[in-house]
Amino acid sequence: MAFLSDTLSRVKPSPTIAVTTKAAELKAAGKDVIGLGAGEPDFDTPQNIKDAAKAAIDAGKTKYTAVDGIPELKKAICAKFKRDNGLDYTPAQVTVGTGGKQVLYNALMATLNPGDEVVIPAPYWVSYPDMVLLAGGEPVIAEATADTAYKLTPEALEAVITPRTKWLIFNSPSNPTGAGYTWDELKALTDVLMRHPHVWVMSDDMYEHLVYDDFEFCTPAQVEPALHDRTLTVNGVSKAYAMTGWRIGYAAGPVEIIKAIGKIQSQSTSNPCSVSQWAAVEALTGPQDYIATNNALFQRRRDLVVEMLNAADGIECPVPEGAFYVYPSIAGCIGKTSAGGAQITDDEAFATALLEEKGVAVVFGAAFGTSPCFRVSYATSDAALKEACTRIQDFCAGLR
Repeated sequence: MAFLSDTLSRVKPSPTIAVTTKAAELKAAGKDVIGLGAGEPDFDTPQNIKDAAKAAIDAGKTKYTAVDGIPELKKAICAKFKRDNGLDYTPAQVTVGTGGKQVLYNALMATLNPGDEVVIPAPYWVSYPDMVLLAGGEPVIAEATADTAYKLTPEALEAVITPRTKWLIFNSPSNPTGAGYTWDELKALTDVLMRHPHVWVMSDDMYEHLVYDDFEFCTPAQVEPALHDRTLTVNGVSKAYAMTGWRIGYAAGPVEIIKAIGKIQSQSTSNPCSVSQWAAVEALTGPQDYIATNNALFQRRRDLVVEMLNAADGIECPVPEGAFYVYPSIAGCIGKTSAGGAQITDDEAFATALLEEKGVAVVFGAAFGTSPCFRVSYATSDAALKEACTRIQDFCAGLR
C-alpha cells in the first residue's frame, strides 16, 4: 500500500507474538493446544507488589510523572545496581520506560544514523534486528553455534566489528537459548571491546535473576569497569517479579545517552504508568525471597523438559544456565515426513506440523537467527510440560 511508510518494509511482526496468537485462536476454536511460545512466568505477581500498587491508587498517585521515571524508582534502581552488580549510578544516569523493549528501542532511536552497524549475536531475541532496522541502522549478525553452547566467542565478535560498528547488543542469560556467560567468558568479550573504543555495549540483563545450579550472573560493566562509560545496562521487573503486564523496564548509563532516551520518550509515550512505577519500587526494595522459590520450580521444569526432549528421536537439547527457555536442535528431523504427511524441510515446517498434528505451539529457530532449532518456554505447569513433551516425542517417533 503506497500510503504506508517504506520503513515498514524493513521489519516483520514478532514471530513469538504470532505463535502465541495462533495458539490462542486454535484454543478458542476448541482445539486442544499447549502453548510453549510465551516468554512470561506463569506465577502471579507477588502480593506485596500488588498491595503497593493498590496503595498508590488509594493515595492518588495516578497523575503524570516525570517522563523517565519517578525519583523514588530511580533511587531504588540505583540501589539495585549497587546491591546486585556492584555498579555505581546516580538517578541522573537512570531512565525508566514502558518495558525493557521501549528502553532498548529508544536507545537505538537516539543513537543510530543511517549506515551505523549494530552487532547482534545469534541466536537472538526476535526484536533486536527489527528495532535496529526501524531506527535506521544495520544489524550485523555474529553467529554463536551449538559447539560453543550458543555463546559468542571473542574471535566471532572480533570478526564482525568494523569502523561503522556503534553497538554490541549483549544478552545473558539469553532469550532464546538460556545460555549464560561466566565471568571468564564475558571477560574474553570485553577484552575485544577494549580494543575497539568506538563500540558501545547495550547489555540486556532481563533474565539476570533467573539462573540455575551454581551459575553466577555478571554484566559487562561489572566485569570490565573501563567499559562503564560506554555501556547501557538494561533491565526490568517483568521476568524476576512476574510483572510482564505492568510494563516497567529501566536502564543506566552515561548521562548524555539517558537524556537522549528521555527526549525520545517525551515525544512518544511520555511517562510509564504511574501505578506500575510505584509497584516496581516495592519489587526492587521489598522482599526478594520468592525469586529463589520460583527459580527452584523453574529449574525442576528445565530438567524435566531437557530430559524428555533428549529422549525424542532426532532432537538434541543442551542444558541452559538461565532464563526459562530451552533451544533444542532438530537436525535429525530435517528431510523427513510427518505422520500427517508434512515435509519437514526446515524448523518452521517442523513447528507448523507439530502445532497442526499434535497441538503443541513452539517458536521455530529461524525467527531467532539459528536453524534448525526451536524454542520452548517452560514457564508453564509441570503437567502441561509433560504432556507437551510426550506429544513432541510422539511426533518425532512418527517421522519417516
